[in-house]
Amino acid sequence: MRTVISIMLSLCFPTEVARVAAAAAGKAFRRLSMESQSRAEKKVYVHYNHTDSCKFARWTAKESYEFMRARPWQDVVDFYSDIVSGRLTLSDFFGTERTRTSSIHNDENEIPEVEAGSVANEDRAGSGRWARANFKIVVSYHGPSFDGWQKQPDLNTVQGLVEKCLGSFVDEKRAKLLKEKCKPLEGCALVAGRTDKGVTALQQVCSFYTWRKDVKPSDIEDAINSAAPGKIRVISVSQVSRVFHPNFSAKWRRYLYIFPLNDGENREQSIDSEVEVENFHTSNNVGKQSNGCYENIENLLINDEGGFGSHEKPRNFTICRVNLLLQRLEGKLLSYKTFARDTKASRNIGPPTECFIYHARATEATLPCPVNDHGEGRKVMCVELVANRFLRKMVRVLVATLVREAAAGADEDALLKLMDATCRRATAPPAPPEGLCLVDVGYTNFDPQNSLIP
Repeated sequence: MRTVISIMLSLCFPTEVARVAAAAAGKAFRRLSMESQSRAEKKVYVHYNHTDSCKFARWTAKESYEFMRARPWQDVVDFYSDIVSGRLTLSDFFGTERTRTSSIHNDENEIPEVEAGSVANEDRAGSGRWARANFKIVVSYHGPSFDGWQKQPDLNTVQGLVEKCLGSFVDEKRAKLLKEKCKPLEGCALVAGRTDKGVTALQQVCSFYTWRKDVKPSDIEDAINSAAPGKIRVISVSQVSRVFHPNFSAKWRRYLYIFPLNDGENREQSIDSEVEVENFHTSNNVGKQSNGCYENIENLLINDEGGFGSHEKPRNFTICRVNLLLQRLEGKLLSYKTFARDTKASRNIGPPTECFIYHARATEATLPCPVNDHGEGRKVMCVELVANRFLRKMVRVLVATLVREAAAGADEDALLKLMDATCRRATAPPAPPEGLCLVDVGYTNFDPQNSLIP
């Protein structure tokens, strides 16, 4: 009977029924929103339960995150900016003859097919891909000035800038095709490896091809250099073989991570020392943000549940222990799936996750002082990694996990044990991108004598 009355009322008063229905829907939406918010507030982030023992308690993910960011990253950003602009070199940093002569590759030491095939073969230059000119472009760019390498809509990316500069060198056929599709006149740049937002590159390798015969390497260099002075600089441009591919032809990549040290770090700690290991309670030493960095945040570590840790946690780590952890990775083909982030599920097992590390070292160094500064330079930890390939965010996760394990006093094979972990929470959150730099890409077999850190 009630249903019949409701139907009759809806036919007689449709506006009133609609208003009541809208009000009921609004109530239901607000109730669902409150329930969703309540569930989010009650969400608990469980710390990974490590089975292997160590001298000190490991940091939680949040503690590791705060520790890695509580330091003067601006000094590293400025140093990379000076190298990209040409005001400094790696030899000024490491202060060794090695970096002056053989640390990073140049166009005089290329792969054989590049040297032999840099000039077009007259017998095969009639049609198809053999008629095109392929150019190898080595660029240096400042990571914090861009939103990464890969071109994305409405973002300032390195690839977007480079391809826009190459637009004036495309052939007529491609230019007509782009015009018909209402697309901007841009070239197509292939790259040796994409870098994330904030990551600097000193000798990134990319390539560009065109069917035009009047394009000179100097023209490409001038076009890119004039696009964003101080942010991107061309190291060299050369015409290479048609079979050259900056990614598939590469045999190794070299990354350098510069980790700025706070005062008192890089020294061994004792279990019984009240200075080195503290009980973290609620205090007034909460880190405050200043100029994009956190001040004194290391005096207050927060656990994953949002409260304050009451158990003993390490405050320092030694570069010597980091170096020992790194050396166990050399010369091994291992799966680094637990050290990767943002990868597809189909790539979490098998060969796509396996990497071979040729060289892994850590050392302490001092950043050069600015020209107008007569004080001492910033002490930093440098981590050099050379491998045939790297997974996404692998270097940053590896560095953060190294610092965490070294601070906890873990065994030398701690990283090898983490390879078998079934959850990525076993590794630390990625280290800040400002410290990472793609040094160079190699197209011949890696020579350990050419390492930055012996």
